[in-house]
Order: sequence, then C-alpha cells, then structure tokens
Amino acid sequence: MKPINPVSLIQLKAFARQDGAILGLFWTASFALMILFPANALSPLMAVATPFLVGWRLKSFRDNALEGHISFRRAFAYTVYTFFYAAIIFAFVQVIYFQFLDHGTFFNMLRAAIAQGADVYRQAGFDVDGLSASVDTFQQLGAINVAFMFMMQNIVIGFILALPIAAIMKKA
Repeated sequence: MKPINPVSLIQLKAFARQDGAILGLFWTASFALMILFPANALSPLMAVATPFLVGWRLKSFRDNALEGHISFRRAFAYTVYTFFYAAIIFAFVQVIYFQFLDHGTFFNMLRAAIAQGADVYRQAGFDVDGLSASVDTFQQLGAINVAFMFMMQNIVIGFILALPIAAIMKKA
C-alpha cells in the first residue's frame, strides 16, 4: 500500500468539497419539494438519484483531474468526503428550516403519513400509536438535534453507498 500523498489528499478534498456542495444543494431541493409538494414523486426520485449523482461527479473527478485513473481507495475516500460535506451543508439548511420556517409542517406530514398507512403498518406488525408517539418525541428534540440526527444518518448512508460507488467507478 502506497503512503498517502498530501498533495493528492488536498486535491481530493477540494473536489469533494465542491461536489459535496452540489450534492447538498441537490438534497436541499429534494427536501424543499417534499415540503412544498408532498404528493409529488420528484422528491423521492431525487433521493434515489443520489448515488448516481455522486457517481457522475466521481467520474468527472477521475476523468478530468486524474487523467482517467482512480484506485478504489481514492474513489472511496472521495465519495465519503463528498457525502460528509453534503451532510454538513444540508444539516445547516435543516437547522434554519426547522428553527424558523417549519412551524410543525414536517412533523404533521409524518403524522399524516402514519395515519394514511395505519392499516399497512398494523399488518406489518408495527404499533401505530408507538410510531405517532415517536414523531411527538422527535419533534420535541429541537432544530439542532433533529438536523444532527439527519446529518448522522446521511453520513452513515453515504459511507455505505461509497463502497459500491467506488467499486464501480474505480479505473486502473
């Protein structure tokens, strides 16, 4: 295993910051669509498109900055950093949203979704009252704590998604 080249790491992190900003804006747009148009299918579609967006940005980094070659390790590091930076940006946006703009809208949407799918949840063995109580508890956490929980979730999911993305996009 080669030692880490500091210049390469600086370059990787710089590109990951830029692409993390793109991903953070993408998540912000998806979140805004979910809040403004809850019945629209575009928001969930954008969420599903996240790995493809990151893979496309990784391909751009590989082809334009690295002359078409990237190891799995470097692709994995780039992807993890991209998700990390996007999660921080998106958490900042969510703190602002939950603190100043939400006024219960998000949690009311969750409660409505639980009520609408109550029969399905019961058939699957879930306690619908427990789910509703969880939403109430979640709402009482405050804007920073809610955003922090989403940020940690995004980082963990990004770490998991980084494995297949890096494996697919690596090129010797």
